[in-house]
Amino acid sequence: MQNIIYVMSKKKIVILPKTKRILTGMGENIKLARLRRKLSSEQVAERANISRPTLIAIEKGSPGASMGSYLIVLQVLGLEKDFLLVAKDDELGRKLQDAEISTRKRAPRRKDL
Repeated sequence: MQNIIYVMSKKKIVILPKTKRILTGMGENIKLARLRRKLSSEQVAERANISRPTLIAIEKGSPGASMGSYLIVLQVLGLEKDFLLVAKDDELGRKLQDAEISTRKRAPRRKDL
């Protein structure tokens, strides 16, 4: 079963189960970090200048919450440097580079059907 969310432009985004598990785990980690600091959801939401429902969505790993919102919550928790670890060790990219396989700098233009 695929999870589908709709963004403001009404485009469908398919979230694969593996990706959903990663987001859910990240949300749980953010919630645990907040609880370890003994901060209420109201305090973190206020400090991050987001609504409490947005914070709850982040802690549930919602793909609809913006990356910026995730980063601001991490900043409030003092974990913003963790964001720099995303895609830091690009093992596949390094293998492709080492194999001298040419990759396009940009994705090809998408043709509407």
